[in-house]
Amino acid sequence: MQVIAGAWAPNVIWCLRAGPRRFNELKADIPPVSAKILSARLSELERRGVLTRTAKPTSPPSVEYELTDLGCELIPALEAIVEVGHKLKALRGDHSDQRATNQTRFTAQSGSIVE
Repeated sequence: MQVIAGAWAPNVIWCLRAGPRRFNELKADIPPVSAKILSARLSELERRGVLTRTAKPTSPPSVEYELTDLGCELIPALEAIVEVGHKLKALRGDHSDQRATNQTRFTAQSGSIVE
């Protein structure tokens, strides 16, 4: 859990699951993250062996980030977390719908309907 505990680390891993990305592509994929934090998170994930940083011999030079085998092993865990999040969101929606239905039923019995 320590590997994905850092702010934005799960987002970075999630974005890299489709393949190599450059820094600006990751920045565009995760708009709320600042360049400073993204850079720190990428360095941290590289030190932990989750991703690799490859400098391309282009002009101007470019850098690509890609998940390692270890990083790829984290994808099913993140998918499971996302799935649970969707279920919790659906339950919350169902419960709010049920509360609204109960409220309408209650107020209808008392002679007034509130929408």
